[in-house]
Amino acid sequence: MTQEFVVATTLPTIDEIKEAQQLVYAVMPPTPQYMWPLLCERVGAEVWVKHENHTPIGAFKARTAVVYTSELFRESEGPSGLVTATRGNHGQAVALAASRFKVTAHIVVPKGNSAEKNAAMRAQGADLIEFGNDFQEAKEHAQKLADEHGWHFVPPYHRDIVKGVATYWLEFFSAVADVEVVYVPIGQGSGICACCAVRNGMKLETKIVGVVADGAPAYALSFEAGRKIAAPVSTVLADGMACRVPDDAALEVILENVDRVVRVSEEEIRLAMKFYFTDTHNVVEGAGAAGLAAALKEKHALRGKRVGLVATGGNVDHDVFASVLLDSGRGAN
Repeated sequence: MTQEFVVATTLPTIDEIKEAQQLVYAVMPPTPQYMWPLLCERVGAEVWVKHENHTPIGAFKARTAVVYTSELFRESEGPSGLVTATRGNHGQAVALAASRFKVTAHIVVPKGNSAEKNAAMRAQGADLIEFGNDFQEAKEHAQKLADEHGWHFVPPYHRDIVKGVATYWLEFFSAVADVEVVYVPIGQGSGICACCAVRNGMKLETKIVGVVADGAPAYALSFEAGRKIAAPVSTVLADGMACRVPDDAALEVILENVDRVVRVSEEEIRLAMKFYFTDTHNVVEGAGAAGLAAALKEKHALRGKRVGLVATGGNVDHDVFASVLLDSGRGAN
């Protein structure tokens, strides 16, 4: 049966996404998508992985701020500085974009953030500011700094951010035909909304399944209730999905276009990270492995289907990843 999709006004068009690709390809080439035989055996389906861990910053966010900032500077001379909040990948993207436009990047991270992600942002020339106990507090502080100093706050979710992310979904759906279902991790929502934009624009029948961590259930609870619900964050492995308060615009798109939202545990994420390494020899961070964790959780319903996953990033601290590999876990073989 042909599905009918609602195209939200906040979503970019295919033509806009193609234009954004030219901005993205000025800083990086398209990333590959591979079907890995061992993953196929493990899930019991034809599994295709989009490798967004293969970008200049090791995550899909390399595509985002460069598009957002290009639009920002197209309309004016631009601000003297950029400021944002992050757990790591978004901040690296903003630092990358700031260097291209020769402005300063001020990045606010919560206390106890990944030391290696912090080091990567500093190496790109970012002014790193530690504030708050979680992403939401860091975000509120970044917005305050923007008001105080006249810097431009780069949001984690925006139409131009979605446009940048959508460039990888256009690559994926153009390369792999007849994908029946994709599993997409949800942080602030740009990845899954970008998937909706391309799926709708190409008039595909692919079902889109969102994935959240048990320790960051805000989007799952909001999806179930049909309205925004904030929830405490406790996930450690999936710090890229550590959302306490859903974005209004992203939630609207998700409610209108996503089939369902699956929750995965820390142990399921841990095993998925390990399986990515053993089955493909790719390093994938917790948030990036969440889609595989969800597919394994629902493997009984996927047998024989063509399934899409995205390894959204590979930025995991070495000691964390070492513990993932050393901890065999239940059902790891």
